Amino acid sequence: MRKTTKYAVFSTRWGYFGIAGTHEGLIRTHLPAADAGRVRSGLLHDLPGAEPDKDLFSRAQQLIRAYFEGDRIDFSDGAPVQLGQLSGFTASVLTACRRIGFGRTTTYSKLAESLGRPNAARAVGNALAANPLPLIIPCHRVIRGDGEMGGFSAPGGTILKSRLLLHERGRPEQPEAARDESGRATSGR
Repeated sequence: MRKTTKYAVFSTRWGYFGIAGTHEGLIRTHLPAADAGRVRSGLLHDLPGAEPDKDLFSRAQQLIRAYFEGDRIDFSDGAPVQLGQLSGFTASVLTACRRIGFGRTTTYSKLAESLGRPNAARAVGNALAANPLPLIIPCHRVIRGDGEMGGFSAPGGTILKSRLLLHERGRPEQPEAARDESGRATSGR
């Protein structure tokens, strides 16, 4: 039986957010942007035949909206994920990353050590760069050993990574992703 991929693009305080998945769980997210079309095209870039479903994982949508409103959200409950399409190592890195609590950070090295691979910090970084579920799997919470941001391959790059971390520490800032092309802040609603 073929799994039907569905998707939803919905508004949050930071802009439009996208999710895609099957009945088994989420397979991809797209972090907020001011333009719903941009989110949709980024979300669906290699998911031909994905069908819109505004009610897809409605609990996850509620949690994502609450997160961007400033609530302390644990996405491990209410946002099922599907990692079977990834390599075993990448899936193990993302599973370990998912356990990093709201407002906390760890380093690439410590995450590698937690997997029993103390010399695999670079490989951990590469696995996080392939994270198809940013926010739900909080790769933004992994930083360099010297306290610097490190990379962030999602749209918005390290600026967005920094803003997400500030947001979780209770110092919200208007996110770059929720600005229009002229630089004016937008609500995304």
